[in-house]
Amino acid sequence: MTIDELKTKIYEVKDFPKPGVGFKDITPLVADPRSYQDVIDRMAEWARDKKPDLIVGIESRGYLFAAPIARELRLGLVVIRKKGKLPRKTVSVRAPNEYAVEHFEMNEDAVRPGDRVLVIDDLIATGSSSIAALDLVKLLRGVPVGFGAVVDLAFLQGVPAIRKAHPEVDIFTLVRYD
Repeated sequence: MTIDELKTKIYEVKDFPKPGVGFKDITPLVADPRSYQDVIDRMAEWARDKKPDLIVGIESRGYLFAAPIARELRLGLVVIRKKGKLPRKTVSVRAPNEYAVEHFEMNEDAVRPGDRVLVIDDLIATGSSSIAALDLVKLLRGVPVGFGAVVDLAFLQGVPAIRKAHPEVDIFTLVRYD
């Protein structure tokens, strides 16, 4: 599939979750087997080249892509959740986003020191959630080797913000909205 074909599977919902926001709904993309498989294949190909030890997915839509990529690469999957959702001892970082200030958590034993970690999410907006996820991996002394997302909302300048905070991390996106 072409990127333009993939883009037709991402619907914009005006004024959601608040007035003025054009929410990018990826559920039609994952519902279409051809589109979903194409995205997973492309992201897994990029991920394989990074030689990660572990895939980390960000709650919740990031799991839709992180889990099949982990399966494809025969790697484990670790999840980043919002504060209070994990039952064991966790580490936490502040994770502001476009709508609120939240906290991300991972189990304290989820990443071993020196693990090469690839973080996956559905989209990059302002980059603040992405930066928080990478910070969390580093807090556990993991080595973030890449951050992958299906969508880049380039007009929000998230990718430059991530590059400024984590210049060593390779960033991969498929669909860009200028």
